[in-house]
Amino acid sequence: MRLKISLLKEPRHQELVSCVGWTTAEELYSCSDDHQIVKWNLLTSETSQIVKLPDDIYPIDLHWFPKSLGIKKQTQAESFVLTSSDGKFHLISKLGRVEKSVEAHCGAVLAGRWNYEGTALVTVGEDGQIKIWSKTGMLRSTLAQQGTPVYSVAWGPDSEKVLYTAGKQLIIKPLQPNAKVLQWKAHDGIILKVDWNSVNDLILSAGEDCKYKVWDSYGRPLYSSQPHEHPITSVAWAPDGELFAVGSFHTLRLCDKTGWSYALEKPNTGSIFNIAWSVDGTQIAGACGNGHVVFGHVVEQRWEWKNFQVTLTKRRTMQVRNVLNDAVDILEFRDRVIKASLNCAHLVVSTSLQCYVFSTKNWNTPLIFDLKEGTVSLILQAERHFLLVDGGGIYLYSYEGRFISSPKFPGMRTDILNAQTVSLSNDTIAIKDKADEKIIFLFEASTGKPLGDGKHLSHKIEILEIALDQKGLTNDRKIAFIDKNRDLYITSVKRFGKEEQIIKLGTMVHTVAWCDTCNILCGLQDTRFTVWYYPNTVYVDRDILPKTLSERDASEFSKNPHIMSFVGNQVTIRRADGSLVHISISPYPAILHEYVGSSKWEDAVRLCRFVKEQTMWACLAAMAIANRDMITAEIAYAAIGEIDKVQYINSIKDLPSKESKMAHILLFSGNIQEAEIILLQAGLVYQAIQININLYNWESSK
Repeated sequence: MRLKISLLKEPRHQELVSCVGWTTAEELYSCSDDHQIVKWNLLTSETSQIVKLPDDIYPIDLHWFPKSLGIKKQTQAESFVLTSSDGKFHLISKLGRVEKSVEAHCGAVLAGRWNYEGTALVTVGEDGQIKIWSKTGMLRSTLAQQGTPVYSVAWGPDSEKVLYTAGKQLIIKPLQPNAKVLQWKAHDGIILKVDWNSVNDLILSAGEDCKYKVWDSYGRPLYSSQPHEHPITSVAWAPDGELFAVGSFHTLRLCDKTGWSYALEKPNTGSIFNIAWSVDGTQIAGACGNGHVVFGHVVEQRWEWKNFQVTLTKRRTMQVRNVLNDAVDILEFRDRVIKASLNCAHLVVSTSLQCYVFSTKNWNTPLIFDLKEGTVSLILQAERHFLLVDGGGIYLYSYEGRFISSPKFPGMRTDILNAQTVSLSNDTIAIKDKADEKIIFLFEASTGKPLGDGKHLSHKIEILEIALDQKGLTNDRKIAFIDKNRDLYITSVKRFGKEEQIIKLGTMVHTVAWCDTCNILCGLQDTRFTVWYYPNTVYVDRDILPKTLSERDASEFSKNPHIMSFVGNQVTIRRADGSLVHISISPYPAILHEYVGSSKWEDAVRLCRFVKEQTMWACLAAMAIANRDMITAEIAYAAIGEIDKVQYINSIKDLPSKESKMAHILLFSGNIQEAEIILLQAGLVYQAIQININLYNWESSK
């Protein structure tokens, strides 16, 4: 991935450009110390002066009023706030009319930012004050006051906290009066710029110590760059939180959210004082010290799946390479490409107006349909269908282009969803709620209605990442999730009346992924790479779970690695330095899943005898119990030396009635209540009492 840079031959402004802001993906406004506000049209490459400000107004920061979320959809921003060196901020319309000028600070107003809903404005100044204003420019409160100038400010994702600079310190202050303030030393020099992303909840900071850093919202350091030659004068997150841009003297850098750098450009710009991303996240604009406005288009993104590699070569062109026979196809699009996803034998590409669906078997005839909103922020794929997320909602389409459903829940904010908070399988959509992060909403894919009895899945603490398994029957669908303590849990998706157990699979898990061909789960656990060959074991026989795992040392991946994909028996991991590592896992468990799925028990036993591995026998034992095949279970348990269980299975076989066999299999798996219910329904009261006596449940046996 890199930035394709474009600069005019001669600067459009006579003085330094202090700030830039996009109205649409093709239109930009820039403000300069020559008092001009200039509009740039990228389609026609024309520039026009909107307004010449009075000579005493030197603009410092510009922020467009956010597009309204909800029913009255504006296609573009209509007004912006401009802060200036005379202590005022100005509300200016798109046509350049100054609607209102407000005396805000003593000395220059160094930054002004609308919150995400557009209901409040925060301004900071040389006088060290942080002030909150209403939409119309009325002062609501002075949030804080300090002895040093505040150079930069950013709203928290929920618009309830404000992040600002104080010399070398960063401070997060909630709007609630008595809430705890978070403050930490972030740089060795004065901090010049901050940004806080609403999708990934990460913070960027840039300072005069010539470094840029990435922090989480608790102030914990995630990345610190090497010192550059010059102070870092600007940083900005892409809207989807996957990339960020860094500006310095003659320097523009494109980085991944974990900090490592994709591309470094050295345009002749002077210092880049301000960077703005376009709404669709495909291009950036930089306000340059020599009067230029620099544009950078993000190109050469790559997508890989099995033997196909797709590269975005130009803004409207993709190249597809089949590495098996080196065949190359060129895909041309009418509009610029915004998002793409390659998985499940299909390439889904969204442009600014349309969605294209290509099959990997035929690249010449894509299926094309028009988009409702345009700016797609996320594409997820499953075997049968794919999901598009944009500012207006969540839409599920089949690969034939047929609209299937659009799940909704109260307070849904689609602009902050990403691949960690939404998961898709052939029959289920899972979405983690932002308002209450302990809740996962589950929807039926075919109708978009809540699953089962409509109850959501709730956990005791906040959830970070969710993942649905991809194969098997709808009734057996499982969801794995990682919570704030980095514990990995698994639970069933179908919830009818009875509360499903949420069972812990592992601790200190950083990232997980399900295999696309069978229900095998892999994860990075502290210093180990772990594969759960049959996670369902926790519901069948928890004692043998450790025997169904495969673990290997993961120290080679350095810290904070991330699992990118798990296709077939290939796992792709992105290390913290950006390099990709491919791991192959044993192909035999997948074959075992396949045999058991089609009830080929003899073949499964034969495979385990051939492989001679304890993990395979343990998986087969759990699978056999789950499918009530006692003969195979007996063989498998004998192979892993669980003699007591072999004896118990033998005693089950000798039971006279079908119901009592069923009840004892449930007992074997630890489902005591269900076993008791089955016996009572069959009229086997004595056996039900006997079970409780054996378990010392004296209360129940009365």
